[in-house]
Amino acid sequence: MKVKNWMITDVVVAFPDDTVEKAIQLMKKHSIRHLPVVDRDRERLIGLVTESELRAYLNPEKLKLSLKEVMILNPITVDPDTYIDEAAKLIYKYKIGGLPVVSQGKLVGIITVTDILESFIELMGILRASSRLDVIPKNGNLDDVLETIRKNGGKVISIGMDVNFEGERVYFIRLEKISLDKIASELEVAGHKIISIID
Repeated sequence: MKVKNWMITDVVVAFPDDTVEKAIQLMKKHSIRHLPVVDRDRERLIGLVTESELRAYLNPEKLKLSLKEVMILNPITVDPDTYIDEAAKLIYKYKIGGLPVVSQGKLVGIITVTDILESFIELMGILRASSRLDVIPKNGNLDDVLETIRKNGGKVISIGMDVNFEGERVYFIRLEKISLDKIASELEVAGHKIISIID
């Protein structure tokens, strides 16, 4: 999954000579927290202002400051072809809420924490009707588990993994909605440990 598939392309922008007051009004009007600052051709990204950064300028004298005086210069950006997980790592590492998306110097979108969360929810199939099987594969053989699921008509949406206190890998397998009784029985007979099933 790439940023270009989840970014907002209809980006609300501001200009360097706009005031802090105008930027705040734009954010309120469009219910946004990140405002890219672009050149007059609305193409090249010059800076970025955020709701949290602008809080320091809420007194009457500072509201008249221009954005070029207060904006973040050289903000962290991503390319449209960046993978979503890489964008998520940047947001986490720098403790920021969004990233302008730039291609060949041109602003083409913005991706926020909310967009990334939506992509992960879609990837994990959390909002779809689904079933879940939590299993510790015998000898760590996940392929055998997946083959049993497939053979019984199960269709995997996503797989998560964690390590329990004993150091065993526990796999959380989300499937399209299906009765798991037969699958779980076959897995147990084969020596796999079923932790839980959610139909």
